[in-house]
Amino acid sequence: MTLIPSAAIRDAFTPTGKLRASINLGNPILANVGADGRPSGVSIDLATEFVKLLDAELNLVVFDAAGKSVEAVVAERADCGFFAIDPVRGADIAFTAPYVLIEGFYLVKDGSPITTNAQVDAADNRVVVGNGSAYDLYLTRELKHAPIIRAPTSPTVVETFLREGAEVAAGVKQQLEADAKKAGGLRLLEQRFMVIQQAMGVPKSRGLEASAFLAAFVEQMKGCGFVADALRRHKIKGASVAPVVE
Repeated sequence: MTLIPSAAIRDAFTPTGKLRASINLGNPILANVGADGRPSGVSIDLATEFVKLLDAELNLVVFDAAGKSVEAVVAERADCGFFAIDPVRGADIAFTAPYVLIEGFYLVKDGSPITTNAQVDAADNRVVVGNGSAYDLYLTRELKHAPIIRAPTSPTVVETFLREGAEVAAGVKQQLEADAKKAGGLRLLEQRFMVIQQAMGVPKSRGLEASAFLAAFVEQMKGCGFVADALRRHKIKGASVAPVVE
């Protein structure tokens, strides 16, 4: 089925004449800086495809952390964005179903006595997270005893973890694996603590018709193989395409 936006939908997504897409470079699975210095990745590919439907120009609004990216959409400095689904964010943002699933893991030092996720939530275990990230929001709700230390961004979690001498770092598995390899003397726990559901979102103020159109777009991109092709093209490992919602 071909998606055809109405004039009202075009206006909802391009109030400035362009689609301002909020991009978070703090999650390398979805976006990164290419060899040419420009943003590239699955989220940029989706934004590019979406703006074709709207017959508009694309303006990438780039941030180094998820929290900043979310704030831009909530404040309507951006017209759509790419985030992990979370009820806190859902107060102001209408999410699509997820298009990609990624895993959140814990990381510890090689000599740490912590070997399972169940051991993490203790008063003497300081857990470092990326400020405003999906796993920050999740662990803020779930951890009852372990204090949380917030690094400025997800890519600085391991750096902060080592500098602070903390007991645990939390984050996207692939980011932690890459940082652990560079630093040495670190290991991931064996099981994920959460599945992070990456979706597109639009300010709720843009209306139900706009959010429904965006949701339909995401389902089409999953169903036709676009998202899977983008993951392969950008050589992303450890992420999976979310199931199509019938």
